Amino acid sequence: MSDENFRGYIQLIHQQMAVLHSYITHLSPLPQKQVAQVIEEITAALGNLQLIYEEMETSLEASALVEEELCRQNQQAMQEHQHYYDLFQSSPDAYLVTDANGLILEANRAIATLLNVPQSYLPGKPLAIYITQSDRQTFRTRLNQLPLVSGVQNWEMNLCPRHGKPFAAGLKVAVVRDNSGFVEALRIGVHDISEYKQVVTQPAFALNSEDMPAQVTTPMPSLPQALDGLQVLVVDDEADVREFITAVLESQGIRVTAVESAAAALEALERFHPDVLICDIRMPDRDGYSLIRQVRELEAQQGWHIPAAALTAYLAEAREKAIAAGFESHLHKLAQPTQIIEMVTQLSRRSPT
Repeated sequence: MSDENFRGYIQLIHQQMAVLHSYITHLSPLPQKQVAQVIEEITAALGNLQLIYEEMETSLEASALVEEELCRQNQQAMQEHQHYYDLFQSSPDAYLVTDANGLILEANRAIATLLNVPQSYLPGKPLAIYITQSDRQTFRTRLNQLPLVSGVQNWEMNLCPRHGKPFAAGLKVAVVRDNSGFVEALRIGVHDISEYKQVVTQPAFALNSEDMPAQVTTPMPSLPQALDGLQVLVVDDEADVREFITAVLESQGIRVTAVESAAAALEALERFHPDVLICDIRMPDRDGYSLIRQVRELEAQQGWHIPAAALTAYLAEAREKAIAAGFESHLHKLAQPTQIIEMVTQLSRRSPT
């Protein structure tokens, strides 16, 4: 019922009451038919007001339910955000978030340790001040090129910590775009690769260990054979989750293809067969249970097999249900990076490739 109708009924009641008051005040004879009409109109108006009141009560109850659900969803979102924030802060790997111009927005404890500065000091500072003078122009050029590129970028820069010596660093840069496609933020993982650089740049004529400088006799850290060159397909409708898992796995030398839906996953499987499939359980169009059943049907027809892990943001999600649907493993989205890597390692050993 509109506000205009509500005012109209109130005005009608006032008018009819004024008519009755006028007759009573002046003791004028009032025809019985006219009295009945006035009373009927007042009764009808009161009835309509009662309907308006009932509609308002219903609307208020519905609004209260909507508000309660929004509060619940907001609380859940805040809890999940806190979990991801805690994971970001406690990660042993150095991570930071910048805007499109390289201004630091967030930084975890590991990057603060790497740069030898207090963690609280980093937000609001340009990342360029920690890049050696010789590489700053390259860094700015890479930033300017980001609107034209896609996917995760791998940069190599020399970083200079406070009161420390410059070191070679590998920067894994994931671009976050807004709804219009403009660069909104950069998620950057930073790895000290100076030891690797020392090993691969040694002269070829140093054939004997005694001829080599002492600092290069340390063997270069190598990736586990099970992960080196592995291909993993990640399916999740949340961009943040896809980017996080991609960064974790690619840091171990794994090639990652990340898609946002079951339909996109099936299209990807037409092009290649990954060594491991990681799939979100709850997705809007088609859930993970439906996807894994379809994948297993295709495998039965074509004679191949992909070890798969179910990924969920809900603690109540049953592991048994995931295993029964066709997954071989089950992991929460808030798992530590080491747990994700360990799970992929275990699944890759079951792959026929």
